[in-house]
Amino acid sequence: MRIRATTATAVLLLAILTGCGDSSVDSSKSASPPAAESVDCTSQTLSQADWMANCSESAGTGGNGSGTGGDGTGGTETLAWGKPARTTGAQSPADGTAGGEPLEVTPTTIVYQKEAMGMTAVNGLYAIITVKDRAPGTAAAESAPIEGGGWQWIAPDGQALSEGDGEASSITPQGFTGGGTIPAGAWKWRTIAFDISEAQRAGTLLYTDGTAATFQWTVPAKDSGPEVAKLKKGMEGEY
Repeated sequence: MRIRATTATAVLLLAILTGCGDSSVDSSKSASPPAAESVDCTSQTLSQADWMANCSESAGTGGNGSGTGGDGTGGTETLAWGKPARTTGAQSPADGTAGGEPLEVTPTTIVYQKEAMGMTAVNGLYAIITVKDRAPGTAAAESAPIEGGGWQWIAPDGQALSEGDGEASSITPQGFTGGGTIPAGAWKWRTIAFDISEAQRAGTLLYTDGTAATFQWTVPAKDSGPEVAKLKKGMEGEY
């Protein structure tokens, strides 16, 4: 009788230990979450929904809603070509209107030409870009270089070029010559142009707004965008 009781007890103890072991393994497995997939925020094929979910300021691009600057002021936000930057307008617009209002700026189309509107590029090539400016609320204007803002082209070799250097400032295609203050709720086309070398295609386009925040886009290496035909037509004629 004692032998039988001992054997039964051993079997019961083994079953309990085995069950505890299985529970421990299952718990360990469930406690390890799958690794999160990384998102390339500079990808030109990233959808707007995915970009907003993973790369926008609200998703913590810089850890505190300040782009990649990480210090609450300035910073750089990277956008896919053709996507709007939600910026702060000029603090002191040239026409005397109130400054610091929201302004959306969107580079939509790029055209490369050695000659444009009767002029020849000094460095070999003009990079001509259409920009759509929209004031979603109160009237607003782009930030000007005089107050530390405006547009720049950062070439692949690192050279920084300012908008309109040389004769590039005279490129004013018909239909894309807007500028100044944008009325409340309205939008305007404008053109920005850079005089670059052939090797400086596909640079990075930078815009600095009225709060010193910077937005950047990687520029396509070839003519690209929905306004290519209209832009080229706007530059035709005798000058």
